[in-house]
Amino acid sequence: MERIAGNIVDVLNGNIYSGEIEIVNGKIHDIKERSRDFKTFILPGFIDSHVHIESSMLTPVEFGRIASIHGTIAAIADPHEIANVLGIKGIKYMVENASYSPIKIYFGAPPCVPATKFDRSGATIGLKEIEELLSWNEIKFMAEVMDFHAVINGNDAIMEKIKVAEKFGKVIDGHAPNLTGKELKKYIEAGISTDHESVSIEEAKEKIKFGMKIQIREGSAAKNFDELFPLLHEHYMNCMLCTDDLHPDDLIKGHIDKMVKRAVEYGVDVMKVLMAACVNPVKHYGLNVGLLQKEDAADFIVVSDLKNFNVLQTYVNGKKVAERGKPLWGYFPSSIINNFVAKERNKEEFRVVAKNKVAKNRNINIIEIVPNQIITNKLIALPKIKNGEIASDIDKDIIKVAVVSRYEEKGKISIGFAKNLGIKFGAVASSISHDSHNIIGAGVTDDELCRAINLVIENKGGISIVNGSKEYIFPLPVAGLMSDKSYEEVARKFAEMTKVAQKLGNKNPFMVLSFLTLLPIPKIRISDSGLFDVEQQKFVSLFSDSRIST
Repeated sequence: MERIAGNIVDVLNGNIYSGEIEIVNGKIHDIKERSRDFKTFILPGFIDSHVHIESSMLTPVEFGRIASIHGTIAAIADPHEIANVLGIKGIKYMVENASYSPIKIYFGAPPCVPATKFDRSGATIGLKEIEELLSWNEIKFMAEVMDFHAVINGNDAIMEKIKVAEKFGKVIDGHAPNLTGKELKKYIEAGISTDHESVSIEEAKEKIKFGMKIQIREGSAAKNFDELFPLLHEHYMNCMLCTDDLHPDDLIKGHIDKMVKRAVEYGVDVMKVLMAACVNPVKHYGLNVGLLQKEDAADFIVVSDLKNFNVLQTYVNGKKVAERGKPLWGYFPSSIINNFVAKERNKEEFRVVAKNKVAKNRNINIIEIVPNQIITNKLIALPKIKNGEIASDIDKDIIKVAVVSRYEEKGKISIGFAKNLGIKFGAVASSISHDSHNIIGAGVTDDELCRAINLVIENKGGISIVNGSKEYIFPLPVAGLMSDKSYEEVARKFAEMTKVAQKLGNKNPFMVLSFLTLLPIPKIRISDSGLFDVEQQKFVSLFSDSRIST
């Protein structure tokens, strides 16, 4: 029997008292009150209610190691990214790898693979695959239903998948950016229970009104916490906290603990914050995660106080897995799994010739990036013409972007232009591009753009930078999404790449780039098939006054 003493934070009953926890065989055998004064606090561990582990560029076991030092004891993981690359084979990899993790990782069955019919992915998760996945004990829920248009229109394929989730009694996650009114209500009435895409307090409150749980998100790209935290004052029972997509250099600095600390700093009652951070995910998803009650799994954390939340120790199933910023769980070498067939490309393939009959005095459609959000706007403007070609315009921060299919040896190259990337020199490229994870690049010159993309192709996945004669590559051999290295090495290498990229003019171009291909999110995107108008659900020409119908 092991005994842990401190000020026990009983979130379920809104009570704090001095006590001692007795642990037997990984469970809480008893909790006894003590009359002593303690300096530390014992509370249920934090839970990330919606995360794509692949975005951390870490395997699940390494994600668990780094998350544990921040007091995270469980994560609700959507393996949507690797499923788009490798299908069920990729999901099996994640589940198996996570079994070696120090924290509890619960996976969902991704129903939207591919996310849309408008880009090429490496796999398809159809009705048969959904049925198989939801029959697994390791699959606890149906992951985010990204194609909300299909739900609203009653598309048979998605509605059949929803019925399967209901048959197995598993909750269904949502994805409803900017969805309001009758369409939102119809989406929720289909059985969808959560949303992590709200960007305004009004949007979130409407979703709560219709019965949704809101996952307040603070990731590396999408940062909605400052806008949405006031929900915790009144609607804390209907809120959870999540990161969605978090890069390794951000994850090493903090996880859900950072959001908890900020909420308390902003004046939210600590019990309300902890209800959202620790309890609500357990209740909503039916997780086998302890909440500091007798007979619960001994999952909890010890913190310095209820203001700074410095995590001193993390316990999962009665085992101490982290202490004072260090994991007590050793590095686990992960196997390699991938799907990458693209071959080297030529810089001539990235040219956009501005013939008089085609381009002179004609506007182009431009993807306008919204800072700290994953939504985009559509901008129409005259392009810069240089040497008879449409070129990047660094003075107006309009940079050429390109998407190359990783699933074909010599697939079509799609060319577009994006504003607010902030790149003034060189080029960057990545095999992380939601949701199908083809290769995306952005560059000032065609030569540098081509070389950056070829670096990714040569390594069968990774992120790259080219600046003049200098070339940098961070390989991601696991599905072209994750490294097989330790979290310390991955965080260090990614920080180095980010530092180099910042010299090109952008603080973090890789995360921004990775979302330019996310076709379910408004308003304009780019896939391996071309520019895509999300609101019209159709491809559009680079030139604004002509359209390509589908």
